Amino acid sequence: MLTERSAPEIDHPLFNSYTLDTAYDEMFTAEGRVRPPYMPLYRRLLELSAEDLHGRQRYADLTFLNQGITFTVYGDTEGTERIFPYDLLPRIITSSEWAVIEAGLKQRIMALNMFLNDIYHEGKILADKVIPRELVYTCHHYRREMRGVDVPGKIYTSVVGTDLVRLPSGEFAVLEDNLRVPSGVSYMLTNRGVMKRAFPRLFAHTGVRPIDHYGQVLLTTLRSLAPSHRPDPTIVVLTPGVFNSAYFEHTFLARQMGVELVEGRDLLVHDSVVYMRTTAGLRQVDVIYRRIDDDFIDPLAFRPDSILGVAGLFNAYRAGNVVLANAVGTGVADDKAIYAYVPKIIQYYMGVEPILPNVETYLCEDDRQRSYVLDHLDKLVVKSVGESGGYGMLIGPHSTAEERERFRRLIQHEPRNYIAQPTLQLSRAPCFVDGAVEPRHVDLRPYILNSGDDQITIVPGGLTRVALRKGSLVVNSSQGGGSKDTWVLFE
Repeated sequence: MLTERSAPEIDHPLFNSYTLDTAYDEMFTAEGRVRPPYMPLYRRLLELSAEDLHGRQRYADLTFLNQGITFTVYGDTEGTERIFPYDLLPRIITSSEWAVIEAGLKQRIMALNMFLNDIYHEGKILADKVIPRELVYTCHHYRREMRGVDVPGKIYTSVVGTDLVRLPSGEFAVLEDNLRVPSGVSYMLTNRGVMKRAFPRLFAHTGVRPIDHYGQVLLTTLRSLAPSHRPDPTIVVLTPGVFNSAYFEHTFLARQMGVELVEGRDLLVHDSVVYMRTTAGLRQVDVIYRRIDDDFIDPLAFRPDSILGVAGLFNAYRAGNVVLANAVGTGVADDKAIYAYVPKIIQYYMGVEPILPNVETYLCEDDRQRSYVLDHLDKLVVKSVGESGGYGMLIGPHSTAEERERFRRLIQHEPRNYIAQPTLQLSRAPCFVDGAVEPRHVDLRPYILNSGDDQITIVPGGLTRVALRKGSLVVNSSQGGGSKDTWVLFE
């Protein structure tokens, strides 16, 4: 049973509803003292009224509306297109905390790239029985078509978004990896732009590390993947189109990099070379930053009913005439069952312990672990291994008996498709909600850019996602979550 108490330093009308519990609080210590990195923000809030903050929130919301910063909720009867919810107060991370995050993510991405190259070539880690062979081969995102295909620089994952949570101990842990088509970076960048205008003085005097260069670093990363005989490569962003939930992000990133945004119908393949249709004729394409899943990228190689991809694209890719970022088949490494083995993957390829730990994970494919999960459905979080966005998930303590029974049947029918984890007490950060400052649960998604040869760049910050509903642990925007700016300090 969680106990809630008021923090002793909080004595201001804005903080009347602010309580502490057993979750790590980003702003206050367990004794209720303001953490030093948050002191400038705390002092600034004491100078403001609820109406002052309402005005800044209205400005932020209007900015998002005018810029068309939206996301799509599929299957919602109230309409699919929504303004991305934004919380006004930043989440602050110290330089020393960021150093651990940065080192841990670089280590993790290097090991996962080694893993992907291995399983699509020699398969040493499978032969050595570090990971069960059948676990890899039964993964929906494992692509047999990639066996023996050499990708440039052995870089399978050029763009990665890894979800981190802070545990009650204050330690960061990896909740899941996103190596297929990670999204959200445009919200990270637009959040920063809004924050600079909402709190200009505070931002200028706090010593926040910049993130504005992400677009150019992404462009440099994609250029580094191009074939060596193409010194001035043509790079495009491939989008499914305007009805995709992340279409705003696709247009935003193309504009940031100064490259063309294309749909499948804008490209064609001739003699295993990809061309883009332009008003001046056909133009060869060298690198495609794809925002389309493997299944839909080429109707000749994968789903024949896809109208989003390009016929013949995979043959051109396999021939080495075009580069795809991320590579086809990377999804096997962010399968939530494979996730449980990442610490062993790091140990196997790098000979060291993971810097960032995993969250304890139960594999329902294992008889003993499945039995434990079925006996504790009311206490665990159950996830489908291939789902994202908060879908295909059961949060045991917040579930009904009917929901638990439905997941019991799903697990028994297809145990390989499910894992379970303890219900985590995600850390809580201050948010401006209903005219007051209240704590809400948060996670963090930093974005990693991999150019190979140990050239891994992590822009100092990330997308802090917020469970805006009081008591909720679900931070996904499609499930009522929002986001806030993330400040990584110089000192």
